[in-house]
Amino acid sequence: MFPTRFHRPTRPGRLATANNVARTKAVAAAAALTAMCAALAAPAGAAAAPADPTPGGSRTLTVATNGSVDSLNPFLAQRLLPTQIHRLVYDFLTNYDPRDDHAVPAMATSWSTSTDKLVWTFTIRDGMTWSDGQPVTAEDIAWTYNLMMTNPDAATANGNFVANVKTVAAPDPRTLVVTLSRPQSTMLALDIPVVPKHVWESHVADIGKFNNDTQFPIVSNGPFILSGYAKGQYIELTANQNYWRGRPKFDKVVFRYYKDSDAMVEALKKGEAHFVSPLTPAQFNALGNDPHIARNKSQGKRFYALAINPGATTRSGQPFGDGNPALHDPQFRRALMYAIDSKTLVAKTLGGYGEPGAGYLPPIWADNHWKPDAPQAYTYNPDRANQILDSLGYASGADGMRTTPDGKPLTLRLMGQTQRADDTQNAAYVSEWFKAVGIGVTTSIMDQGTLADTETAGNYDLAFDTWSTNPDPDYALWIQTCAARPDTPGGSVPGDTYVCDPAYDALYAQQLAEYDPVKRSALFKQMQQTLYAGAYVNVLYYANVLEAYRSDVIGSMQKQPQPNGMYYPQDGYWAWWSAAPASKTTGSSRRNAAPVVGVVIAAMVGAAAVLFTTRRRRATADDRE
Repeated sequence: MFPTRFHRPTRPGRLATANNVARTKAVAAAAALTAMCAALAAPAGAAAAPADPTPGGSRTLTVATNGSVDSLNPFLAQRLLPTQIHRLVYDFLTNYDPRDDHAVPAMATSWSTSTDKLVWTFTIRDGMTWSDGQPVTAEDIAWTYNLMMTNPDAATANGNFVANVKTVAAPDPRTLVVTLSRPQSTMLALDIPVVPKHVWESHVADIGKFNNDTQFPIVSNGPFILSGYAKGQYIELTANQNYWRGRPKFDKVVFRYYKDSDAMVEALKKGEAHFVSPLTPAQFNALGNDPHIARNKSQGKRFYALAINPGATTRSGQPFGDGNPALHDPQFRRALMYAIDSKTLVAKTLGGYGEPGAGYLPPIWADNHWKPDAPQAYTYNPDRANQILDSLGYASGADGMRTTPDGKPLTLRLMGQTQRADDTQNAAYVSEWFKAVGIGVTTSIMDQGTLADTETAGNYDLAFDTWSTNPDPDYALWIQTCAARPDTPGGSVPGDTYVCDPAYDALYAQQLAEYDPVKRSALFKQMQQTLYAGAYVNVLYYANVLEAYRSDVIGSMQKQPQPNGMYYPQDGYWAWWSAAPASKTTGSSRRNAAPVVGVVIAAMVGAAAVLFTTRRRRATADDRE
């Protein structure tokens, strides 16, 4: 619960001294009672609240999250939550329009290309400042890009965007010139957070270890400033008063950590959190009768998949990890895909809120989405799975369970994470389906960080996975190239399936050099077909995004894309930047206090109303992939 903010009333005419004394006592009593009620009604187990530096409170939007932070260094962060945070605190060269996700000006106001498409010249917006008052110039952008090009650690998160860049220069504060080795079609979709050179140049030597999480506020230039962070508790953002597009309407956005989605929903119902996404179908349905909660259903930009370890290797081809060697065989991987009934997962796990998967890019990207023709599709067919397994020499015993050609039990390890409610339920279904074709399964559900470390080490067979895709799919497709593998065994990687397919890489190179959007889309579809045929990643489904927010706290905010998109800004900042407080709040958080406290509050408010006829009250509003 958050305290109620009382606005100082307009001073009335002089009152008798006795009235002033009574007024003072009443204010003190009301303040004490408010503090007592907040203590009584605070939900058990909620994450600690960040301190509010604004006297008397502020308009704060609280987003519930159970995502984890690998780093707050934008050069290193790869997980969804910090990546989204960086979209809110650092600006980009261009951005995505919230209406239809096409590229629009941001730090760059205009751009042009040379005849050979190798030189891009950007005009940089005038008048932008960093949050410490220093001017933002083209030199900051050039320095950020050059650091990624010359320092392998700085290229950890977004190095693919500059891998084809030959030089980046800032001939003057308002001009940026990027020279490419080959034409690059992603030049208006460079999702690279730009950092202030005058702050970050002191961290070059330790850029691979610097997590950017010890001194606040952190100097930035986006719509918000990162003003506080406590691991496993909250991330606090404060509105940037001088953001060039205009100041956000909420003073703060707080991402508050909860252990799971059920705890997030409870916080929403109590008014402790104001926005929750994603919801399970059961949660979404259950919230439909609350008059203070609004819901939204959208096609998602994410896919949910079963990642298959085809044999972890480094870029040089050195194998590592302990993945099951049976998974090296594409025929064996195809048998696994025939054994899974994605339609049942959509019906049971998603409650019908989604679509069965196939291609790597979700249907929301209509131009780039691919799905196989019926003869190509790995539709649920356990008979076909059994035929393949028989042909590979995995014999069935009297109990129906298979053994490897050398007589060992055929068993796979299936991993998921505690933060995703889908994983536990889907693990039960997949285990039963694999058992039905004679494959044993051991299931491990662990926290997000542990799973990521396990995948990085290559010590897994199968793992549930989900990725968010952007309007330009280059990055999502790049993580399945040979170049996305680590330099050394167990080194940091953006992907988790260790795919290295020369045919796929050739298609990736073609799309990167193709500027014609129709031809490029055709290449995207061929790439997805190649991944599908190789059975590297089994995209199980595309879940709808199910969201809910407190309509008594949030009056309006922009969806992306419009009109039927989502609020949670996976590829932009529009929702939180545009979010406007509700014109009136109901004080719903106070409804959860003990009844006796509510009676005392009512009596106190009634008495206060007699003394202060002009006083107004407003409840404080306080919120990854």
